[in-house]
Amino acid sequence: MSSASDPLVALAGLPGVADSVDSVRKAVDRVYGHRVMRRRSGEITSEAALRGARGSAALSGADWALEEVRRRTDFGAEPEALTVGAALRLTAEAGQLLSIWRQSPLRVLARLHLVAVGSTAEGDVVGRPRLAGEPVVEPLVEAPLPSADEVAGRLDGLSRLVIAGGSAPALVTAAVVHGELLALRPFGSYNGLVARAAERIVLINSGLDPKAICPAEVGHAEQGTEAYLAAFDGYLSGTAEGMAAWIAHCGRAIELGVRESTAVCEALQRGAA
Repeated sequence: MSSASDPLVALAGLPGVADSVDSVRKAVDRVYGHRVMRRRSGEITSEAALRGARGSAALSGADWALEEVRRRTDFGAEPEALTVGAALRLTAEAGQLLSIWRQSPLRVLARLHLVAVGSTAEGDVVGRPRLAGEPVVEPLVEAPLPSADEVAGRLDGLSRLVIAGGSAPALVTAAVVHGELLALRPFGSYNGLVARAAERIVLINSGLDPKAICPAEVGHAEQGTEAYLAAFDGYLSGTAEGMAAWIAHCGRAIELGVRESTAVCEALQRGAA
């Protein structure tokens, strides 16, 4: 596709975006080149999944210590525990949906919501976009809620972009998928968790992070909720400056995720973990 027909390629041409793409690529390459990755990559992947789930849950109002997430086995009826449990399930499920994503992204999103809701699922409101009049519970995100008709149309457009593929950098595609799902909040609950899980799927499926060792969710949480929502406001604005700022924020999140996994590599190398 040319940039004229591919809006993602057009976004990649915004001022500063190329620098973010290059910086992310270099950071990812560095951690993949770490000597620990040659023999213990599975351990890095598992640890990145745990830390990514913790970060995503924090951005949905359940900011638990990593060791608490690691040790807990009961994620029952208490709201924060339900959120952490949902984040853990989504992180585990994301890797199972890679082959479906490029053929049927809407099917993947439905599956992600079902997994997030888990055993608390009620009726037919789970795993499908909301209908007119149905409520949405999304902690921390207070942006105006698009109508059900607008959600349906924009989800269809997002699906067509994903299926069409194109030459846009993985960072740009992941940032747009994340931002669009957060803007639409298509489900009655757990939209932030689903949006960040979809971002993870794009980063893995694109080949940028095939072993899932660069948890962007860690970086989003590390930058803080205030910065996350401010960058998201840029996405909502639809302006060139706002979109570029959101993409840069997502790029920085990946780099911070790389830094986290690099620290895990170093700890394993020292025999401290």
